[in-house]
Amino acid sequence: MTVAAMAEALGLQAVTAVADQEIVGAIATDLISDVLAHGEPGMVWLTIQTHRNVAAVASTQELAAVIVTGDRPVSRELLALAEQQAVTIFVSEDDTYGTSGRLYELGVH
Repeated sequence: MTVAAMAEALGLQAVTAVADQEIVGAIATDLISDVLAHGEPGMVWLTIQTHRNVAAVASTQELAAVIVTGDRPVSRELLALAEQQAVTIFVSEDDTYGTSGRLYELGVH
């Protein structure tokens, strides 16, 4: 599944430019250390974190996209760094649990 197809299927709101690529899996955590230890290139990261470090970690791990869950507002600092480092950020109205379940139903594990 591609990032664009995932976003459409889940009704996600893109808050940065969308770099469309294949998704290889997902990680749902709010701990930066978990993403650094277990995030792999091409994964989608589900989190409630909205600070600039999210973009830095997503870029470092070469993640396909970040989904900020719970309809949380994304900070200007995160948006600026995400645009600079070409990190795709979406916002989901649903919480992490619900978004994870829907993503799993789409075949992203």
